Formats: sequence, structure tokens, C-alpha cells
Amino acid sequence: MGVKTAAALRLEVESALAGRVVAPFQFRERRLVETAPTGVAEVDALTGGLPRGGLTEIFGPVGVGKTSLLMAALAERTAAAEACALVDARDAFDPETAEAAGVQLKRLLWVRCREITQAMRATDLLIQGGGLGMIAVDLSDIAPRVVRHVPLNVWFRWRRAVEETRTILVVMEQESNAKTCASLVLRMESEATRWASTAGDLRQTEVWLLEGQRSEVEHVQKRRQETFLMQQVDAREERVSFEVGVVEKYGRNTECISPAGDRKRKI
Repeated sequence: MGVKTAAALRLEVESALAGRVVAPFQFRERRLVETAPTGVAEVDALTGGLPRGGLTEIFGPVGVGKTSLLMAALAERTAAAEACALVDARDAFDPETAEAAGVQLKRLLWVRCREITQAMRATDLLIQGGGLGMIAVDLSDIAPRVVRHVPLNVWFRWRRAVEETRTILVVMEQESNAKTCASLVLRMESEATRWASTAGDLRQTEVWLLEGQRSEVEHVQKRRQETFLMQQVDAREERVSFEVGVVEKYGRNTECISPAGDRKRKI
């Protein structure tokens, strides 16, 4: 059996990858990643911001501050006159809360869904349409066992679709599913919750009101180190915390969470 020449091997590899990888032997310069601020200084210091042309995955249990972080990011993008879209998989978005957090609703397209298949289809259409500064897909209220059944090729398709654009694609879930398809993965946990008592107010029965919450954001980053005849992969975990305050809604028996740094204010 004859030994294959380099040209023959090259042709064989190119034929095998045809339609999947364009010019596999062509050197391409690494593209500089443009980022946009999240609106939370502590998170920006940790991550450098949300990458444009990439998929950002934010995951964690219910009530850890994912929505607050998303509202802060949407407030930043809409304040910069960018059109944004929110794919709400469970129709749980509260416009009043978002407006109180600084989101300009006139620049936000709210896509209300009832199930995950609708959310997937809507996200595909929004990415294909283009022209949006940020697309947020909120799957936080979808059961993790349901989100786990999303095919891996969906995450890859979304990543490739936004790759050469300036769109920021953010997906929020209770568990990490996009994994290596994501340019940035943030895990959120709740550190501490502050409660305030109304015991000093003789006009009403004593109750405990949510005053604020401290959330922790963890950024798992992989760093590759090239060595002779060996490649070593180091995993590095970084964490940062930020405060979430409460915006009081007078005249209504409800409260809402606002991004870090906001003071209490009447609505």
C-alpha cells in the first residue's frame, strides 16, 4: 500500500469537511471581540462586558438575580438607542418593573410565548431578521428537564447565526445547557437577603418586607497553554458579588427588584 502524499491527504480532508468547514487549511486572523456593558459595574469588571456576535449564557436557581442583571443590560442597550428583543418563554415579563429599572420600552420588542418551542422558533426568526442590538431569551421559568431536551445543534446554530453580527444574544436558564457553544457563561447564586420590619409603624400590622439581595456571579473561564508536544487546559473560576435593591410600589401590594445601585424611589 503506497504512502499518501501531503497533497492527497489535504484533498481528502477538504472533501470530508466540505459543506461544514470553509477552507480548513486557510489561516484566519483572530477577530477582536467587541463587548457592551451589562449595567452592573462589578460584573463588567469581572467579564469585560457582554460579547457582541456571541452567545452569553446566564444560569442559576430562581430568585438569584438573573432578571435584575438582564434588566440592567437591557436598560444600557435601550439607553444607547439600540433596538432590543425579549423572548419571554413563559409570559412572565413585567413591563412596569422593567421601566422602573431604566428599560426604555419603546425600544424593546416583547415576544410573549407559552411554551419552549414557540420561544425557539421566535428566536430563530429574530436572529435571521437581524438589526437588533440585543436578543434576550428568558427560559428561567421553563423546567430544567424540558430545556435539557433542546438539541445541541440549536445552540450551535444560534452561535453561528450571530457570529458575524453586532447582536448580543443572551440566554437565561436554571441550568447550563449551551456550554461550549457560549462565548460567556455566568453562574449566579444568592448570597444574602435583607428584610425590613414594619414593627415601628403603628398604622399597620407588623410584616417583613424584602429590602434587598446580594447576588454572586461566577465566571468560569478556560485558558489554553500551548507547550511542546502537549496541550494543557487550565480551568479558572472567578467570582464577584453585587447588590440588588428593591423599588417600592406605593398603592399596590407588590414589590419589584431593580438593578444594583438604584435607590428606593416612588413609582
